[in-house]
Amino acid sequence: MKKIKKKLPLDKYINQALYDNHNGYYMKNLTFDKYGDFITSPNISILFSEMIGLWIVMYWQKLGRPKKFNVIELGAGNGEMMFQIINILEKFIDIKNCLNFYIIEKSNFLKKVQKEKLKKSKIIWLDNINKLKSNKKCLFFGNEFLDAFPIKQFEKINNIWFEKYIYEYKNKRYFKNVKANIKKYIKVLGKEFSSNQNFIEFSPEQEKFLKNLSRYIKKNFGGVLLIDYGYFKSKMFNTLQSVKNHKKNNILLNKGNADITHLINFKLLKKIFLNNGLKVSGVTSQGEFLKKMGIFERAEIISKNKLFNDKVRIYSRVKRITDKYGMGGQFKVIFASHKSINFNLGF
Repeated sequence: MKKIKKKLPLDKYINQALYDNHNGYYMKNLTFDKYGDFITSPNISILFSEMIGLWIVMYWQKLGRPKKFNVIELGAGNGEMMFQIINILEKFIDIKNCLNFYIIEKSNFLKKVQKEKLKKSKIIWLDNINKLKSNKKCLFFGNEFLDAFPIKQFEKINNIWFEKYIYEYKNKRYFKNVKANIKKYIKVLGKEFSSNQNFIEFSPEQEKFLKNLSRYIKKNFGGVLLIDYGYFKSKMFNTLQSVKNHKKNNILLNKGNADITHLINFKLLKKIFLNNGLKVSGVTSQGEFLKKMGIFERAEIISKNKLFNDKVRIYSRVKRITDKYGMGGQFKVIFASHKSINFNLGF
């Protein structure tokens, strides 16, 4: 019988590939443009971040214009989104002196990138949400944050549940199903997401984070706005993917040198927030959210007196992040908050 060098459940393998202190993908050189492995909406058009900034202003006003207000980004990437949002917020005299900015970031490499980008702004960086010790009203926001959590996968074969593992032998890796007891996960998922399923994709680490986040939001009369690629269905399917140089990559190859991600089940995300005592004011597509926030009107304003080629560039970038057949439809937006807050702008 072959001696197995190493075996890991899928989520542990992903955690190593992305977050190992020395070789993890997010812990070393990353670019967020066409020369990297992926590109995000804030790096395609500054109007994306402008719309989020305006949304934050309106949310602050809805809360009664608190004199101290915490704005916390979850996983800030290269810092571009926070940079543009601060630029927008500082244009509003009423709010600019009320704000405290935080970034929750576990990657030391990305912290360095962010600190260079945001060196003119007063921001506090924290490793995790448990270190946020404030009692001020707050808003968390994050773009492509949840998809970076490691996931587990389970498959039902002949009425028996198996968990996906990755085995490594003689420098070669392969998938293998291992018999599993999933009772504790079914308890979290509930009947709607566990019944009539032959496949389950779930992140215990993400669920734990959302529970802690919900606890903080309830305590501090806060809210959270999250944007990510995903779907809204009870039926689960395999969404695991790896990307390198904007192309699909075999997850078993290029460990630590390729992104590993998955689609967010926004129906399950909504359930988790509700189960943890928050109100969910809406779930919509990124395209619809940005349209309702006035992104096309803003594009028209800034394109006036521009040369034709500059106008084309502005509108083509806005179209890319709003098109329902592209990022505008693939990405979803969710807002959850303290139960006392009634705010559904953009939804």
